[in-house]
Amino acid sequence: MSGVPGTGHHFPTYRRDERAADAAVHAAGLLAVPFAGAWLLLGLPDGAGVWTTLAIGAYALGMAGMVAASAAYNLAPPGPGKERLRRLDHAMVFAAIAGTYTPLLALRLPDPAGAALCAAVWAVALAGIWLKLAAPRRRERLGLGLYLGLGWVGLPALPWLAGALRPDTGWWVLAGGLLYTAGVGFHLATRLRFHNAAWHAFVLAAAACHWRAMWLEFAAG
Repeated sequence: MSGVPGTGHHFPTYRRDERAADAAVHAAGLLAVPFAGAWLLLGLPDGAGVWTTLAIGAYALGMAGMVAASAAYNLAPPGPGKERLRRLDHAMVFAAIAGTYTPLLALRLPDPAGAALCAAVWAVALAGIWLKLAAPRRRERLGLGLYLGLGWVGLPALPWLAGALRPDTGWWVLAGGLLYTAGVGFHLATRLRFHNAAWHAFVLAAAACHWRAMWLEFAAG
């Protein structure tokens, strides 16, 4: 662990090849995610409507923000600025999860259930964002529990979503959730070499599954 003098903050220490692997994963994400988000928005059918565009935009911005914050934090050298980037990185995960749920809940579930579930997802996400920005390095287990809980909060809505989504969409959403959850194991396996790069690779793979779900549901026609 490397420390920042005078702050008491510590960051993981990785070998050069581990840093290079993680940088490669982040480079792929920085190239692919904004392009994929823009492609999805441009692929929306004519007459999709303002709410559809806003919901897909929230999803695309959440994913791009998460990848950008992760790259900025993980590739930055140790220092006071890295601690601030760590807060942003951890907070943006909540925004990305809530953004992914937004089109599915707000556009595919009937009101008031869809609006209520979407509001609940964002309420939990905002609580997590506040926790990571205002109380960094505190209640880390609570933060991890909020990540996983928010990620699977859609389970109660499955009976409704199953009839509202296209058949393949739900499978891609589920695959993404399973990849995210499996990746947490690598995130926690700090003694395993390349664990950080593996964790971020799982995140990108999960994001790709969810992008495919969005494309099938809203842009495939």
